[in-house]
Amino acid sequence: MTPTHVFKCLADDTRVRLLLLVTGEGELCVCELTCALDESQPKISRHLAQLRTCGLLADRRQGQWVYYRLHPELPEWVLSILRTTLEANRDWLNPVTQRLHCMDGRPARATACC
Repeated sequence: MTPTHVFKCLADDTRVRLLLLVTGEGELCVCELTCALDESQPKISRHLAQLRTCGLLADRRQGQWVYYRLHPELPEWVLSILRTTLEANRDWLNPVTQRLHCMDGRPARATACC
């Protein structure tokens, strides 16, 4: 994974917001991300697929839900960039985070993640 590859993958406002939300929350399902970003499910799913293809996200199924988390093999330099960007831009991400935390009917996580 090269810096050029990472930054090309993040060259979209929606993908940056998705990745920062997942970075901050640890794991989120498509319905939570759709609610938080106030975008259509097909648009969110398309961007999630791009982030998965780039190697930035991994997914898992739990019943009817698909959950996304940071790819477990991300290099430390990528994790550092994501954490730093999240911390420096909490105000920018705040409206999205508030919508997520106000969402009714958020799916319950399994006690153990695979």
